[in-house]
Amino acid sequence: MVDASSLELLQFAPGQLRSALGKYLPQNASTAKKIAIVEAALRSPIGQTLRGVMAQWIVDEVVPVERLVPEAYGKWRAPVRQAMTFVVSRLSVARLAPKLVEQIELPANTPPEQRLLRLIAKVPGLQKLGQVIARNRHLRPALRRALARLENGIRDVAPADVRAIIQHELGSRLDRFAVRIAPLLLSEASVSAVMRFSWRNPESGRRERGVFKVLKPHIPEYFAEDMDYLQGLAQHFADRRHSYGFPADLLPDTFEKVRRLLKHEVNFVQEQKTLAEVMPLYRQIPGVRVPRLIQPLCTGRITALSEEHGTKVTNAAAGLPATRRRKIAEEIIEGLIAVPLLSAQENAVFHGDPHAGNLLYDSQGDQLTILDWALSVRLTRDVRRHLALLFLRVSLRDPVGASDEIRALSQRRIETRSVRGHMIRKTTGEFLDELPLTSLPNSADAMRLLERVALQGILFPGSLVMLSKVIFTLDGILADVGGSSEGMGFTIARHVAQHWAANRSVFQSPLKLGDWIGLHSGALLFPSRWCIDAERALLNRLFRMAPLTSPATA
Repeated sequence: MVDASSLELLQFAPGQLRSALGKYLPQNASTAKKIAIVEAALRSPIGQTLRGVMAQWIVDEVVPVERLVPEAYGKWRAPVRQAMTFVVSRLSVARLAPKLVEQIELPANTPPEQRLLRLIAKVPGLQKLGQVIARNRHLRPALRRALARLENGIRDVAPADVRAIIQHELGSRLDRFAVRIAPLLLSEASVSAVMRFSWRNPESGRRERGVFKVLKPHIPEYFAEDMDYLQGLAQHFADRRHSYGFPADLLPDTFEKVRRLLKHEVNFVQEQKTLAEVMPLYRQIPGVRVPRLIQPLCTGRITALSEEHGTKVTNAAAGLPATRRRKIAEEIIEGLIAVPLLSAQENAVFHGDPHAGNLLYDSQGDQLTILDWALSVRLTRDVRRHLALLFLRVSLRDPVGASDEIRALSQRRIETRSVRGHMIRKTTGEFLDELPLTSLPNSADAMRLLERVALQGILFPGSLVMLSKVIFTLDGILADVGGSSEGMGFTIARHVAQHWAANRSVFQSPLKLGDWIGLHSGALLFPSRWCIDAERALLNRLFRMAPLTSPATA
């Protein structure tokens, strides 16, 4: 039977709903009692209609979309509103009811950014979406700061609950390896919590420090539901892809990316295998490292790693001299692009989610540590060869060489003299002409060129498309560090010179002798191409400035 007061809630406008809910819920009731009342209302025959009212209240009053999304991004307000409404309408009653009560009990003057963080607590799908959105440097500063906390500021699990999982999973191994667990959490992410420990390493006989990365207790219960609504959001926006004025695949791809990130982040066993695979690569690189896996203390829900020191790379770089920031930028390029690009492995592993929270920098030891290998991208040796050549050709502003590499990277064979071959050559030339002459093109420019070609119907391997998103993320981090991604191709070339000859077993350039000869020729022509481009730009500017004259008056 539906309570009469529940029906009354449907009559209120969003602006009146908070006070109406306050009267609907008993003033002196405990939070648990209030949650039970809201749950009963949501499970009643009017529950779905009530959800719609609550969703409207959330997007208009609790976390108003107009406040979160600045006017400059007005066209994003409609899809943001629809996405928030979509999730509220599908979140399980057991998860939604406590959130609604919490919003009612928060002080009336709580900022929307803080309300948003509470609303998405213990909802890993939305937390991961917030992390992805937070990488947009054009967001309103207050919102970006709030969302940036999702990289290393989530607080939605108790230390005792994490400790209980460790004790249950490891059992007798805790005594066997004399494990001592810290009382507090070190950090939290969307699906995991990190806790320090020390243990006795039987190989060295010494006590060593490490960290446990533990799957949060609520993740197994909520994971399937989050995957479902993310898939639903992708389909929802795919069906309405012509309604917002964005590229057709932009919104569906965003939700699919979040879904892919979440799926990989709960696969601890695969991450452990990836770490074991990449360790040999980074042992040879001074200044760049990955955490060491402590295999005896790993399980399907726990990854045990060496404890690493440092701070979030963008914070560490703040205030450093320009030369130090430039060095950090070069280490990022080397560690995340050059090392896997030039690996001797047939299928090399690239880090798939290199946001700033996954990069620690220790300024005292001048050490960059790459964390969280849950998501990775694999590229074959042949693809890496043509990708490396594309980076270098674009750096040299070589339209012929760059268009040849684009054809080689495409999924289908494209002849030079074919219609598509001419289109690629024309698009490449126009793209390089548009680049500023005062800066060196970088790998992000090369990926933008690939995207422009892809928009004209050229297909590329899925792994390459995924890597392009990784490089765009890195481009933003390099800008935040205060270094520059300019000359990324030259950083890669320097990496070859420094490490290839000395470590042939680990690093084996995918480039062939003919490639180096072609690059040498391209480098010799680089100054003349730059001069021609500069002359063309100057002439274009002069023609734009010159008044129009007729032959009679000339």
